[in-house]
Amino acid sequence: MTASLRRLCAVWMTMSLTLNAQANGSKPLVIVTLADSTRGHKSTVDIGPPGPSLGDLFVFDQPLMDEHRRDIGSNSGYCINTLPGVHSQCQWTLLMDGGTIVVAGQEQEVGRSVVAVIGATGKYIGYTGEMTSEPNADGTFTQTLTLYRRHSE
Repeated sequence: MTASLRRLCAVWMTMSLTLNAQANGSKPLVIVTLADSTRGHKSTVDIGPPGPSLGDLFVFDQPLMDEHRRDIGSNSGYCINTLPGVHSQCQWTLLMDGGTIVVAGQEQEVGRSVVAVIGATGKYIGYTGEMTSEPNADGTFTQTLTLYRRHSE
């Protein structure tokens, strides 16, 4: 599948989920978190030439904070460099009191990224949606989850 077709499919799925939720009268559950990349653990596995290259792996486990910068859990996952200097393919888990939310997609090297919510546990079971991730000047990332409750047919 080409990159353009994958992007088109992702846009279509997001629009379908949003339109379906809106048609059912559901209001989204919006959760804003901050991932703190200045604390925690992180490691790069450089498998190719020295420096960023295709296939390099970045693994992280960092504190997750609420909007008031109080620790509320962890933000743990990995990214595989798929287009050095542009984006990586990532998957990570936001662990919070009462459950987890798993996200995946392309994380941009610069600026805002939008990834899909691909699973959840605990009080978040049954939700789907997306998460935007935006880097901040202080080394944190503002992560805004927009979640919709799935309705059974």
